[in-house]
Amino acid sequence: MSEPKSPTPTPAGDTYKGWVFKWTNYIKGYQRRWFVLSNGLLSYYRTQAEMGHTCRGTINLATAAISVDDACNFVITNGGAQTYHLKASSEVERQRWITALELAKAKAARMQAESDDSGDDFPSSSVGGGQGGGSQNSEVQSTLRTLGSKVEDLSTCNDLISKHGSALQRSLSELDSLRLTGEAGDKIRQVTERATLFRITSNAMINACRDFLTLAQTHSKRWQKALQAEREQRVRLEEALEQLAKQHNHLERAFRGASQAHSSADNKGAAGPGKGEASDEDDDNEFFDAMEDAPEFITVPADPQFHKRSSSNASGLNSDMCSDDQSLNEEPLAMNQESPSQELVPLRKRRTRIPDKPNYSLNLWSIMKNCIGKDLSKIPMPVNFNEPISMLQRLSEDLEYHELLDKAAKCHSSLEQMCYVVAFCVSAYSTTVYRTGKPFNPLLGETFELDRQRESGYRSLCEQVSHHPPAAAHHAISDRGWTLRQEITVASKFRGKYLSIMPLGTIHAIFEKSNNHYTWKKVTTTVHNIIVGKLWIDQSGEIDIVNHTTGDRCHLKFAPYSYFSRDVARKVTGVVMDKDGKAHYVLSGTWDEKMEFSRVMQSSRGGENGAEGKQKTVYQTLKARELWKRHPLPDGAESMYYFTALALTLNEPEEGVAPTDSRRRPDQRLMEDGRWEEANGEKQRLEEKQRSARREREREAASQRASGQSEEAVDEDSFVDHSMKSAPHDTHKALWFESCEDQITGERVHIYKGGYWEAKELGTWEGCPDIF
Repeated sequence: MSEPKSPTPTPAGDTYKGWVFKWTNYIKGYQRRWFVLSNGLLSYYRTQAEMGHTCRGTINLATAAISVDDACNFVITNGGAQTYHLKASSEVERQRWITALELAKAKAARMQAESDDSGDDFPSSSVGGGQGGGSQNSEVQSTLRTLGSKVEDLSTCNDLISKHGSALQRSLSELDSLRLTGEAGDKIRQVTERATLFRITSNAMINACRDFLTLAQTHSKRWQKALQAEREQRVRLEEALEQLAKQHNHLERAFRGASQAHSSADNKGAAGPGKGEASDEDDDNEFFDAMEDAPEFITVPADPQFHKRSSSNASGLNSDMCSDDQSLNEEPLAMNQESPSQELVPLRKRRTRIPDKPNYSLNLWSIMKNCIGKDLSKIPMPVNFNEPISMLQRLSEDLEYHELLDKAAKCHSSLEQMCYVVAFCVSAYSTTVYRTGKPFNPLLGETFELDRQRESGYRSLCEQVSHHPPAAAHHAISDRGWTLRQEITVASKFRGKYLSIMPLGTIHAIFEKSNNHYTWKKVTTTVHNIIVGKLWIDQSGEIDIVNHTTGDRCHLKFAPYSYFSRDVARKVTGVVMDKDGKAHYVLSGTWDEKMEFSRVMQSSRGGENGAEGKQKTVYQTLKARELWKRHPLPDGAESMYYFTALALTLNEPEEGVAPTDSRRRPDQRLMEDGRWEEANGEKQRLEEKQRSARREREREAASQRASGQSEEAVDEDSFVDHSMKSAPHDTHKALWFESCEDQITGERVHIYKGGYWEAKELGTWEGCPDIF
């Protein structure tokens, strides 16, 4: 063998793994493979790095036969369907593998035999699992089963010892029959006696373990009663503590309401007369006082003196605060400043419906069971899991609430502007709350334009600039003084019960008037109940939105959903601070409904409200006001993939778009029309066409290198630099975007280089690839 000697396999708990040579064919012979033995399954990989995404083969040892060929070779077969001819680097290593395989086979056989009636043995383990006795009984029985399993392992070892010991004694007897005399005969008799003693000792050890298990089973009922009593005592203490917390919260609210009754009546006399005592509690909610689940900070209503000073203009500082606060309530739309001639131009009427989603059934588990732990962007999926929209169009949906950026562009204060930018950041997730369908993965070179200049003053262009990893560049510019750009790479992992989607990349918002430059990233999206139950989506994580011009920042937290939390679901909180760390605004709301803001009048550190000795910051704020609210869904949205009014128009056929535009994708169009079987066939054709184009580019690159061209001629393209590890020979060059280093983040990104809208106006699309 030319390969290096395999290292000794290592056990890790119930897992056994190491390098073994596997017979492949008569040309390659034995090849070195990485084998992993776990839970009665023997799997192998080419390298250890493949374990995260690819398995070359798996055999179930419960029904497998294990045999030994010679000193180093052994064979594993499950009756003809699968046979592994394996070779260890030494006889000692082979024996280690044989022992581990025999143990795993015995355990797998026991588990298979017990699986049919396991539900009848412990019926209480699946009922009332979270309430006292059932849970504790299940834990005790599980412990006993574990002990029994370990004793069975010892029994299997004893059987193996007996088997090999008998063979050893037979061999020694055969040697003894040769009538060896002198020292050799004495040594053989001595070894025989020691082997017999070893068998007797191992049998005694097994008997002792069985006695221990019997004793444990005898006393299990007494243990269960003691554990049940402890659980009930803990439940009673938890209930008492919860009652005390509720009483404390009620007393605190009553005290606050009594101390501010006069000011509350003045502030709310016009808004809600006749509410009585209930209005005091509503006022607390209006200031989103987070007493229980806000680890970072607490907000309380500001002292009434701030309201009086602001209204009477007694202080210049407070007058400025009041005017700033009121400016956030204005509706500065650029549409109001348009000339009458622009208002008379008829606007295109957009569609308000698409064909209803067909009711196609599909066995989800049959497809997803082989995808656990893998990146879904590299796995071909049928359109049954999709929605008739591409990832480029989904990215353009970030502009659903573009008016927030229009308002931000008119702000004179960078801190006010930050509030609108934060609201825009949160609003991008409101379109995902019911959208459990997967967008189409764009083809390399695919584009999507969203021209709403006449209606809303902005234009947007997206292009798929990389395929592995999948990356899309997006550029939007508005006549109302802002530019938005981003390059997003989506990584996804299927974890069995849920799917995690991690967007990678930075979003930039630049405002022309103030030259303020904001950046932020996206949070993780999680799709729950992939296999069983109703699908639902959650957003979780933290975002830092930074103004690189002034140093202002906002730390935004998306709270993950929890069954045990009493707080509102999908909650988002944040604090807007200046470069010195002084808080000016507190923002709160939900990513699927609305966001509110409150101006901070005073802040302090509060030790008495801290959890586990940690102090929280207490912000005294003015009355909360609405900053953003989600638009209602169109009628019948549940049968149209829960698309918003904007999403319904994205795939609408449009004249003059580029040949690479997502609206021209045949598989996506067929799916929207309800012809899913034809869409699946067309999707496979497009994917194979893309793979062929990739191979052709790689051949051309190899030919250029072989002909003596410089590496710079090949590597000048941004995609090669951007994803060198995943596609070192791909020379695709983006058509409308160019690669450069971002001056703000230092990342290598694609930025719009111009020319698209000019080409559309002229109707010339030279250089557009034929991807459809």
